[in-house]
Amino acid sequence: MSDEKIRLGGMALANGVLVHGPKSWACAIRTEDGRLKVAAQRKRLRASKVESPLLRGPVRLLDAMAIIPEIKRALPEAELPFQRPVVVAAMVGSATVLRLLRGSRSVGPAAQELVSGLLSVAPAALALRGSDVAAYHGAEHISIGSYEQGKRATKEHNRCGSHLIGPLLATTAIGNTLAARAPAHLRGPARLGAQLVALAASTEIFGWMVRNPENHFARALAKPGHELQHRLATAEPTAEQIEVAEAALAACLELELA
Repeated sequence: MSDEKIRLGGMALANGVLVHGPKSWACAIRTEDGRLKVAAQRKRLRASKVESPLLRGPVRLLDAMAIIPEIKRALPEAELPFQRPVVVAAMVGSATVLRLLRGSRSVGPAAQELVSGLLSVAPAALALRGSDVAAYHGAEHISIGSYEQGKRATKEHNRCGSHLIGPLLATTAIGNTLAARAPAHLRGPARLGAQLVALAASTEIFGWMVRNPENHFARALAKPGHELQHRLATAEPTAEQIEVAEAALAACLELELA
């Protein structure tokens, strides 16, 4: 049997952890009365089968999003971080400010793209700011990292989605700046196309960063995401929270290896 580790990803919930692999996902939560509940299923959409660089990034995002309704059906008690009212309010507020910013002539294109990028990150950062979400995020990293490394890992992980922030901000800014030069009646489709290309390019850059962690440029691109993880998005979990993450990991691996 091969000793090669299965590539796993994950997501922190307000009361648990999701772990997903190429073929399956598993979610474990701690209910209000302290019980540990686990659900695991095969994936319907498998991004690992997509080889086109242009499609890999968007399909991986769809892969992750497609799991969420399945989690809620299997575990109605699961509390997604984006369900919190304060996060919903931040998303609405960011969208409103972004719309006003796009229509402003007093702010230059470069400044618009910088502020737009920061606004797009704000709701996600706020979603991870809750103490339980941050702790479960740390537990997710520790469980997956420990599986990959064969020893106790830290609460920061170099494949965390937060490391996409640097590449995504850069590629989105470039794409939107170019789209703004399109004729007025084509700017909407141009921006949409630019966002899809930015997502695809960011995913490929992120993969290169993971393969070349000591490269100075890769480290510079990863710096914003690492700082977000270290200072805001993760916290040291309790033993009970790590137990939840390890239950999700074990259930996912069981399906992956079956």
